[in-house]
Amino acid sequence: MQVSGDFMRVVSGTKKGKILKAVPGSSTRPTTDKVKEAIFNIIGPYFDGGLGLDLFAGSGGLGIEALSRGAEKVIFVDRDGKAIQTIHENIRICGLEEQTEVYRNDADRAIKAILKRELAFDYIFLDPPYRKQQLLKLLQIIDEKALLTDKGTILCEHSSDVSLPDSVGRLVQRKHENYGIISISVYGSAEINKPI
Repeated sequence: MQVSGDFMRVVSGTKKGKILKAVPGSSTRPTTDKVKEAIFNIIGPYFDGGLGLDLFAGSGGLGIEALSRGAEKVIFVDRDGKAIQTIHENIRICGLEEQTEVYRNDADRAIKAILKRELAFDYIFLDPPYRKQQLLKLLQIIDEKALLTDKGTILCEHSSDVSLPDSVGRLVQRKHENYGIISISVYGSAEINKPI
């Protein structure tokens, strides 16, 4: 998703070409254009509505890309104050204020808040910092708490040296791709026979 230095862009959809800001500093790792295009070719590439959750949102690039490609609404969560400020700026750049909610929180507390609202998502983006892998735990929680709709999709972006299981509860890995040091693992409900 990176264009150069502190800038990224929306790859496709209604906001295609919009230049987005990156989170200042080196604590957040932006998704490259190549990987982002691959992600949405796997899970989309375009959507007919639906609710999304960008749980380690960083700059908000994945959630904004989903909105550009037709998602109805996305909830963005990040624990970093600079990331939250950047997400707000990028949402404003794209004119997506009415389709977004942004919260500064860690993943565990965010999920507890979501459970109180009894929400289920059509798209969940999990891109935690590579040195703090939480993906298996998060997949287990998503399954146990039914946070994914029956036809929903979970997109995990992780280091290529991290191996995720073929299934987690009722969630089944539908696709796995490597892009250098980055891997993409896509999960969906076992009840839905929807090959990707």
